[in-house]
Amino acid sequence: MKQWNLLAGADGAVMTEMHDQFSAEHSDIELEATTFGWGTPFYTRLVMGASGGNASDIATIHLSRLKSVSPQTLLDPITVDELQAHGLDPADFPEKIWEKCFVDDQLYALPIDTHALVNYYNKDLCAQIGALTPEGTLIETTGVEQYFDLLRAAKEITGQYGTSLDTLGGWRQFWAWYRQADGEMTFTEDDYEMDDDKALQAIEVMYKMAEEGLCPPFADGGQCASNFENGAAAFVQVGNWEINRFKLFGGDNPEWFSMTEMPDFFGNHRTQGDCHSYVLPYHNAWGEGVREATLEYASWMLQHSFTWGAGGGHTPAYLPVTEGAEYQELQPNSEYSGVVENVQFDPDVWFSGSAARLFDETGAIFNQVYGLQMTPEDALAEIKSRIETLLALPNPVD
Repeated sequence: MKQWNLLAGADGAVMTEMHDQFSAEHSDIELEATTFGWGTPFYTRLVMGASGGNASDIATIHLSRLKSVSPQTLLDPITVDELQAHGLDPADFPEKIWEKCFVDDQLYALPIDTHALVNYYNKDLCAQIGALTPEGTLIETTGVEQYFDLLRAAKEITGQYGTSLDTLGGWRQFWAWYRQADGEMTFTEDDYEMDDDKALQAIEVMYKMAEEGLCPPFADGGQCASNFENGAAAFVQVGNWEINRFKLFGGDNPEWFSMTEMPDFFGNHRTQGDCHSYVLPYHNAWGEGVREATLEYASWMLQHSFTWGAGGGHTPAYLPVTEGAEYQELQPNSEYSGVVENVQFDPDVWFSGSAARLFDETGAIFNQVYGLQMTPEDALAEIKSRIETLLALPNPVD
C-alpha cells in the first residue's frame, strides 16, 4: 500500500512514529510512505499521478484544496458502508468539517485534523502585565482596543514588540478578522463578491498594529517563532503546528508558554484554518486487497490520532479522540480545542486554500501593509485586482 503526504519537519516525525506503530500491528500490510515537498510540488505530483491512474493508494491533502484537485476525475469516492465496515461513522466527525468532504453528494475525503491560526502566550511575561487569570490562563478580552492594551503593556516589558506574527502569511490574520466581522467572499464562474468595508476594517487592524510597533514590520515563519522564543514578544499568532517547536525550546520547562484561540476582535473567536485529510487518488484498477488495506490504514490512523494531536499540535478531527478524557486533560491542547468550531476555511474557488495562489499573492500585499509601505486602502485595491486577475485565468484542472 502506497501513501503520499506533504508532512515534513515535526509533523513528519510524528507521522513516521505512527506509521511504525501501524506496521508493527499490521504485518500483513506493507506500507510504503513517501513525503513530497509542501505545497505546489506535492499537488502537482498528485494531479499528474492521479490523471494517469498511477498515483498512491492514499494521499494526505488540505481539505480546502479538495475541489481544486478535480475530485470527480482525479479521486476515487468512498462509501459510508466501507467506512462503517472499518469502524468509522459520519457521527465521528464535526458536522461542519464532514460536510466539506463531499462533492456532488459523493464522499471524497476523510478529515484527519483541524489546524488553525491560534494565539500563543508567554506565561511569565503575561503574569508580569497582569494578563493571567487566577487559574493561570490568558484573560479574555473583547474588541481590538482591549487586546491592543495587552500588546502595549507587553511591549513595555519586552522592549520590542507585543506580539509576533508571520508578515508573509498575512492572509491568515486578514481572513480571521474579516470572518469575525461576518465578511463573506463568494465566487461564481466569472465574478465575485466581498464586503469592502469589512475587508478594509481587517486590514486597518493589521496596519495599526504595525504602526504602533506592536508587531514586527517584517518576519517570515522562522523569525516569527524566534521573536516569541527569545522574549522579543509576549504573544505570537501562528498555527498550532508550532507547539512542539516551542516545547523543545523550553527544554526542562516545556510549559513556559500556553496557547488559546484567536482574540475576540469583532464579537467571536473565528480564525483561519484548514484540515489535513485523506483522499484516494484515481485508480485504473485496485490490486487485490489493496483498497481494504488502504481503508484499514485510514481507520487506524484516525482512531489513534491522539498521538497526532499530542505530538503535532493539530486538533484531531475524530471526535472519540478529542472528546475523550485523555485529550481533554492534555495541556495546552485542550485550552484551544474549541477552535474546531471556529475554523473558517478559505473562499471556495480553485485558486484559494492552503498553498494556493490567493494565499501567496495576497501575502506579498499584506507584507507591505505590516511594513507600512502600503496603506490599507491601496492594499484593498491591490487585493481586488489580484483576485480579478486570478478569476480570469482558466482552472488548470478543468
